Amino acid sequence: KGDEGGLHEFMGWDRNILTDSGGFQMVSLLKLAEITEEGVTFENPFLDRGEEIGICERDGQEQAYPDETVKNNKKRSAGQSLSAPTINNNTSQYDYTDKNNEQLQQSDHQYPKTKSQRMLLRPEDSIYHQNNIGSDIIMALDDVVSSTADDRIRFEIATYRTLRWLDRCHAAHRRPHDQNLFPIVQGGLDTSPGGLRDICLAGFRLRDEKAPGYAIGGLAGGESKDDFWRVVHHCCCALPDTKPRYLMGVGYPLDLVVCTALGVDMYDCVYPTRTARFGVALVDGETPGTLRLKSHHCAEDYRVIMKGCGCVACSDGNGDGDGGGYTRARLHAMLKNDNPLAVSLVTHHNLAYMMELTRRMREAIKKDAYGDFARSFVRDQFRGKDNGGQDVPTWVKDALAAAGIPLDK
Repeated sequence: KGDEGGLHEFMGWDRNILTDSGGFQMVSLLKLAEITEEGVTFENPFLDRGEEIGICERDGQEQAYPDETVKNNKKRSAGQSLSAPTINNNTSQYDYTDKNNEQLQQSDHQYPKTKSQRMLLRPEDSIYHQNNIGSDIIMALDDVVSSTADDRIRFEIATYRTLRWLDRCHAAHRRPHDQNLFPIVQGGLDTSPGGLRDICLAGFRLRDEKAPGYAIGGLAGGESKDDFWRVVHHCCCALPDTKPRYLMGVGYPLDLVVCTALGVDMYDCVYPTRTARFGVALVDGETPGTLRLKSHHCAEDYRVIMKGCGCVACSDGNGDGDGGGYTRARLHAMLKNDNPLAVSLVTHHNLAYMMELTRRMREAIKKDAYGDFARSFVRDQFRGKDNGGQDVPTWVKDALAAAGIPLDK
């Protein structure tokens, strides 16, 4: 809770924390979600049908909801708005009123802990909880559609709704002095002049004074790499240079190097830790930048994962990466025997790899040498078929060329 020090105190972490709004769950939990203008209603996958329990907190004590409150919650969950909002399908302000829930707009309201079949998440709810968590960067609740969906009308609805929900997020934001609320650019893969991405960006420009930074959303969902980089490039060209640009859900090392060249500053992704759980380590110089430790090639390989890495897996504890760590052969055997320590070690390595990669990227930018860094990174991973490696993908060449970094230089 916010009055107990928030997430910083809970984690013992005095640096920046970023939290998402819950919008991505509209894609990942789409089969359990119903999206309306009011918000998104999720089915509870953990309860038996018919079970409906309402619990609220008053003065630190849990109490059952009055019957009428549970009934109202059911009405709202069923999409029956108790006081219909006025919807303006353009980029102007959103007029949201709900006389029966005015108390939810009050900053001192104790939100209910609900255990029910359906849960409604509104923009106001998302901001309320992020305010309480106390993260430094918070996300507006946006209407997210899978990038592979083939539904122009749905993308159009989501684009305009993202703007209206942003206005509601701003209205609900109680801590603008110490929490940075980022809007999220939506619009599918439409980068045509005056298209959906442009419409969303134009709406954000009207609200620019309220935005300390911007996020680019709706990507990394299975679209082609050619579509992916073109949307990133389009958004970066339109967003201000003086505010951070955050590309959501992107974490492959190659993607980071390319998208940073296009103008992105921030990223988040589960990839480094998730791929570690499958015994895959991130490394330099081995196409495509990964080492599959479960492969039989590692069974008798007595090198560490990556020479020079100072992580707990590759080093002897001195942090110098000069030896004494776990060999690939040992990690191979541990992974094959489902030893959880191996997964932890590979996770440490992958996080250390990503941190070192971003350090190198920052240093290159400071020295005005990012173009040389990007070329070196790409050539290291893609050494060409004539050299026993792979050729550089066309999308990488095109994206870096658009960023002013031709690979043939």
